[in-house]
Amino acid sequence: MPDAIMYQEEMFVVLMPGAAEDFLSPEELLERLTDLLGDRQHDLPRDLQRFATVAEQALYLRDTACELELSPGEAMQWYVVRLEK
Repeated sequence: MPDAIMYQEEMFVVLMPGAAEDFLSPEELLERLTDLLGDRQHDLPRDLQRFATVAEQALYLRDTACELELSPGEAMQWYVVRLEK
């Protein structure tokens, strides 16, 4: 069976509180998540605590979630989008 188009990640739209939407490649989103998680190792969500490295945490988060709580009531969100020319 061919690869389903719904699983092809071309770009992500990223929403941050108080900021305009941002379009990032999968690699750029992974880098942003890695930076955010690197500063939050003392306060990780429970599902990320099982991973030994920040890189593993960021990859798991990018591939299985669409939100990271930054502070109570504020969250970063990301969604896969396809850009057509």
